Amino acid sequence: MPFSINETMGQYSELFMLLAAGTYTVAFIAFAWDLAKSSKTLRAVDLKAAELSGAAAEANAARVPVGVGAGAAGADVARSDADVSGPAGRAERPTSATSRPGTAAGAGQTADGSMRYAGERRAPARVAVALTVLGAAIHAAGVITRALGAGRVPWGNMYEFLTTGAFVAVAVFLLVLIRRDLRFLGTFVIGLAIIMLVAASIAFWTPVGHLVPALQSYWLIIHVSIAVMSSALFTLTFAMSALQLVQSHRQKTIAAGGADKLGFMRLVPNALSLENLSYRINAIAFVGWTFTLMFGAIWAEKAWGRFWGWDTKEVWTFVIWVVYAGYLHARATRGWTGTRAAWLSIVGYLCVVFNFTIVNQFFNGLHSYSGL
Repeated sequence: MPFSINETMGQYSELFMLLAAGTYTVAFIAFAWDLAKSSKTLRAVDLKAAELSGAAAEANAARVPVGVGAGAAGADVARSDADVSGPAGRAERPTSATSRPGTAAGAGQTADGSMRYAGERRAPARVAVALTVLGAAIHAAGVITRALGAGRVPWGNMYEFLTTGAFVAVAVFLLVLIRRDLRFLGTFVIGLAIIMLVAASIAFWTPVGHLVPALQSYWLIIHVSIAVMSSALFTLTFAMSALQLVQSHRQKTIAAGGADKLGFMRLVPNALSLENLSYRINAIAFVGWTFTLMFGAIWAEKAWGRFWGWDTKEVWTFVIWVVYAGYLHARATRGWTGTRAAWLSIVGYLCVVFNFTIVNQFFNGLHSYSGL
């Protein structure tokens, strides 16, 4: 293929990436609008429910005969509260969702802990998802044209890894949305995708070109594709763990009688539900990262004649594996739940980010040819 055609395809790819970033930005705004609008609606429903509950309590107190215990009046009030609790659904329920006995896990919570879709209609969220699908389609066109221009898989350098990684993260998010209502993650996942595309274009831009001989191997497809998929899953769990910390703090504040200053978090499941789903996804991503480490060692033996050479990139790939292995072990056998598990998951993702940015930029090694 003539170089001029390669260059043209590369220019088309950059244009698609720019359009995808713009579409994601609008989707990000729509997701944020959904959180803000739904939070305002929930507060209005709460105020109305409180007024009706107070009126019902006064009416019940006025008609309770002398000598009747307070328990009967309390039961009437509870029934009245149930009558005004609104239609079943995630955003419409003004009262607390389920929580474990003896805990405040569901304090001030309205989102469904199972993260299943309910019958509510949230126009901003639907628009945001539609824009995300459109952005992902444009993004896919950018990745494909980059591959056509380079004549190979489009993850041979940092620019390509970031652009492809951002696409996979969004694609995984959209696939999970088919079964679970994770629209509350939209702001965070799309925000991270925008950051990755901007970083790729500004800090890591690399023209279309051929790879060095060491990368011209089928192991590039196997090793890096699994690493990209695992990193995308780690991105989802990072967002969930960050939300878990915020939700846990909010629930403790409400349980202690404090004011709910983060009303939009009522659209987010309780901290326990976030933790459980994050744990399951991290377990899947950890298996993928294990294969990334194994296949990387096999590729190193074929390229350099040794399985392990304590190269900086190899060491940090192993560090990431150790951190997530420690997270899974600590949570499964040592009782590391709640905020400790969330922080350990976040530390693991920060190690992933460090490995693919700082290590590639500032540490010399056998992996320094990756397009920087």
